[in-house]
Amino acid sequence: MYLTLQTLKPLVLGASIVVGLAVNSTPAKAAPIETAVVAGGCFWCVEADFEKVKGVKEVVSGYAGGTVANPTYKQVVRGGTGHYEVVQITYDAAQISYAKILDMFLRSVDPTDAGGQFCDRGDSYRTAIFAANDDQAKVARQEIAEAEKDLGQTIVTPVLGSVPFYPAEDYHQDYYKKSDIILTRFGPRQKSVAYAKYRDACGRDQRVRQLWGTAAPFAS
Repeated sequence: MYLTLQTLKPLVLGASIVVGLAVNSTPAKAAPIETAVVAGGCFWCVEADFEKVKGVKEVVSGYAGGTVANPTYKQVVRGGTGHYEVVQITYDAAQISYAKILDMFLRSVDPTDAGGQFCDRGDSYRTAIFAANDDQAKVARQEIAEAEKDLGQTIVTPVLGSVPFYPAEDYHQDYYKKSDIILTRFGPRQKSVAYAKYRDACGRDQRVRQLWGTAAPFAS
């Protein structure tokens, strides 16, 4: 059987359609979405910092590391639960690495302070990195070693294992950009304004700049 140009055209067209359908029906590869959990003192501040980072999809304030399930803010700050104030950072690993997140985290806190962070004192305000697995733990130890070398001081931020993460109450989420009015010692203020005043009065950025200088990624 001889194929003419007229008979070949439909065959080629049909084959192209089949190939095109096969390509288009191939499931798209899911984005490598991963999470990091860190404790850096006031979770409002850590959340505000990392929500600005390219590749970060979401930051949720919460609690981790303690013995009480579903703790409240009052329970945690009162002490005795063992919980840290933490944030859970969800990020696209194709845009930013876990190592880079920890690099930025360590340079946005005072990792030499074992008693809390800035004006916030007590166990719930200590720094920590909660590694989800052995790979994260290895990266965390490497990043701490690098930060310690850059800083020239001993870093006390521990690398802890995977633990349950409990989201904080709704009123804590995105606190730094909320416009509802609350009563503060300065009088009635929007939450966003109250947050800015708190951050400044607590000396967070001042201390971070003192420690890290131009390597501080968020200190204004």
